[in-house]
Amino acid sequence: RLHGASDAALRRRCGPTGGRANLVAAMIRSTEEKAMKKTSAITCLFLDVGGVLLTNGWDHLARRRAAKYFNLQWTEMEDRHRLVFETHEEGKITFEEYLARVVFYKKRPFTRSQFRSFMFAQSKPYSEMLDLVAQLKVRHELKIAVVSNESREVNAYRIRKFKLAGVVDSFISSCFVHIRKPDADIFRLALDIAQTPARHVLYIENTPMFVQIAEGLGIRSILHTDYKSTCAKLASFGLHK
Repeated sequence: RLHGASDAALRRRCGPTGGRANLVAAMIRSTEEKAMKKTSAITCLFLDVGGVLLTNGWDHLARRRAAKYFNLQWTEMEDRHRLVFETHEEGKITFEEYLARVVFYKKRPFTRSQFRSFMFAQSKPYSEMLDLVAQLKVRHELKIAVVSNESREVNAYRIRKFKLAGVVDSFISSCFVHIRKPDADIFRLALDIAQTPARHVLYIENTPMFVQIAEGLGIRSILHTDYKSTCAKLASFGLHK
């Protein structure tokens, strides 16, 4: 019925004097447009976690709060963090090794358990975004893959605490794959794991450079700033909530 209605609309646009040639040409254009939409349809979402689904797990603001709460010397702690954080996020040193190098290289009046609990407590959900992704997955039958830079322990806590595994099909986390953004190989690996061509993937990310890198690989992307604007951008790709 819909196809018939579409054909009728084409005949009206051609007009009574348009002739059979115009009608055929219009129908061919319509068919080509439908085929193009189908070949570029989004079937998979790549998502960042920190800044998109959840707050950042252990960014400079969280570290500054920790320094204040535990009465640590901020500059010294931050300098030591910068020396090891890439290695930590790539899963090449353990959480305990990270703590030993950044905080517990000297005796402290608090325990590792207390510091760990404080770190984990910095993670909060963006509930609207979590609900949105869950709705889109069901409504549009999407694959969902996370592409994120996170240490293993923080990543595991966030997956468990916020039940991300109930929505996400694959976690391409830096701590698992030993590559981190901005290395373009993490996106290539994500495409291989998702078994989805780049033209069918849409990436939601809040860091402009990472958006540009993904787009350079043919992955269409949304620079996330807030829930409302991301909903509008998703709708422009045919992904209505």
